[in-house]
Amino acid sequence: MWIRSLMAYRVSFVMTALGNFAVTAFDFAAILLMFSQVDRLGGYSLAEIALLYGAAGVSFGLTDLALGSMDRLGKRVRDGTFDTLLVRPVPVIAQVAADRFGLHRVGRVLQSLLILTYALVVLDIDWTPLKVLMIPVMLLCGAGIFASVWVAGAAFQFVAQDAAEVQSAFTYGGNTLLQYPPTLFSKELVRGVTFVLPLAFVNWLPALYVLGRPYPLDLPEWVAFTPPLAAAGCLALAGLAWRTGLRSYRSTGS
Repeated sequence: MWIRSLMAYRVSFVMTALGNFAVTAFDFAAILLMFSQVDRLGGYSLAEIALLYGAAGVSFGLTDLALGSMDRLGKRVRDGTFDTLLVRPVPVIAQVAADRFGLHRVGRVLQSLLILTYALVVLDIDWTPLKVLMIPVMLLCGAGIFASVWVAGAAFQFVAQDAAEVQSAFTYGGNTLLQYPPTLFSKELVRGVTFVLPLAFVNWLPALYVLGRPYPLDLPEWVAFTPPLAAAGCLALAGLAWRTGLRSYRSTGS
């Protein structure tokens, strides 16, 4: 329904998608401005950072496209309109994700994919079958990890009812963090996004394996192959959090 609504005004849809493309491109423009003053950032070249940026952006963009509407859940909980989702014969999480589905968000995916393609073409990587396979696995597992953060954040809104900005701090904020190399951040922060909230498995660990660079925490090389396990674990925990939040919902009481 929402796609048909968007396509009813195709020029508007194209302009909105292009606007989304341009706005997200400002993040990479900021990186380009930095490199106009330095040759390396945290010991990484522009092409290497472009790989990190593109990988994180594609994974995040796919999740934003599918689940970006979930930040409206708090509003539905507050005004009681969430009740209408419970009586329909469709999974509630699917309804929340589809609410005001924004196909124009595909602009973010395309912009990040272009940057990722540029990086893969420019970088002099010693390709092996494992490194080739690592690229699609990294993108899919990254999307799964971001999806788990989005769902867990939505589940938290059953309790907080107005936590959209808290949710955004870990979704949009996490994407911004991963656009830069881990060498720019303190080891405490790197440990936090590796062992507590495993955002490092989105792109840092697999991308550094592809680049042939060591991870700042001196983890063994085989850890780069664990993003599927990290994504599966995060999705399982997010699913548990969602079911717990859904069972605790008691409407507005009015």
